[in-house]
Amino acid sequence: MSDANDYSFETKLLYNQHKFDPLTGAVSVAIQHASTFHQSDFDTFGKYDYGRSLNPTREALESVIAELEEGTHGFAFSSGMAAISTAFLLLSQGDHVIITDDVYGGTFRFVTKVLSRYGIEYTFVDMTDLEAVKKAVRPNTKVFYVETPSNPLLKVSDIKSISSIAKEHGALTFVDNTFLTPALQRPLSLGADIVLHSATKFLSGHSDVVAGLAVVKNTELGKKLGFLQNSFGAILGVQDAWLVLRGLKTLHVRMDQSMKSARKLASFLQKNPVVKRVYYPGIADHPQYQIQMRQANGPGAVISFELENEQAAKEFVSRIKIPAFAVSLGAVESILSYPAKMSHASMSIKERHCRGITDGLLRLSVGLENPDDLINDITSALSLINEV
Repeated sequence: MSDANDYSFETKLLYNQHKFDPLTGAVSVAIQHASTFHQSDFDTFGKYDYGRSLNPTREALESVIAELEEGTHGFAFSSGMAAISTAFLLLSQGDHVIITDDVYGGTFRFVTKVLSRYGIEYTFVDMTDLEAVKKAVRPNTKVFYVETPSNPLLKVSDIKSISSIAKEHGALTFVDNTFLTPALQRPLSLGADIVLHSATKFLSGHSDVVAGLAVVKNTELGKKLGFLQNSFGAILGVQDAWLVLRGLKTLHVRMDQSMKSARKLASFLQKNPVVKRVYYPGIADHPQYQIQMRQANGPGAVISFELENEQAAKEFVSRIKIPAFAVSLGAVESILSYPAKMSHASMSIKERHCRGITDGLLRLSVGLENPDDLINDITSALSLINEV
């Protein structure tokens, strides 16, 4: 009989230790609602004692994501920001973090408005520039925080090289893998120490759950993060854990189809004269195209594109019909977002503009609709724009 490690990624999504319940044969993980567990021995407690510390349903999700990310320990949180915030609690007063410059607005807000209150220093760097990364290192640098592809400009950082720089300085590398998921990119195998996800997005994939995940490879680091998860307490509820587990089963087919459509849409947008610029790491003239192809199995399903100005973006949004105009991404339905007032609203205009997040920038997470229908919809919306 073949070892589970011999199976392909798409088979592992379905064939794992939770394929069926060994007691009942059920092919769906049981939702265990218990908040507390009876202990039969006065001196020795069982594996489960209190729901915040461990729950069988959440544990199933944590073990599955650890296997998919080629790690040893997984942790499920109440949101992507809960996962990110808890990981940052590994830092202490006086520590310094180097972070991707066009990082997600929620992460930017946490670093600049929360971590800074506790004496933790930070430097935002264009992580596509390894020399700039090296120059940003200080004696107290403890974490390199990488978001690749970045949100919303889809810049690609070299995970292996940055992880190597971090190790030279005794620092940890965190990688936000939300956009690509382990279906396309596995940062731990490239040298990263912690991989983070907003499981709200592609992993669950149906716009019906808010969740966060973290995975580590090092056992000692896993113990530290597990301690923080239990202490901070921002754990994922069992219903939501089950929803993520269900969504994971179709991750490969969803991501594969959305990515095929994204490639087609990116090529179309490049040729449209109303579109000033397209940001997508699957385009051959993307500055980090070769790095993306080397460290991942594909460019993902998120495209950003720039129109002339805010008014043009506003007109486009008012006329397009198929995508939902909403916060978030990574769902079965296409989702169109306006970073300036949505994902990156926490940044000042100056902060956004110096990072290249212009007032005409839109982000499109491509769903499972027929790509030709999306192209026709976009064509119609663009043709009606009155540039000002």
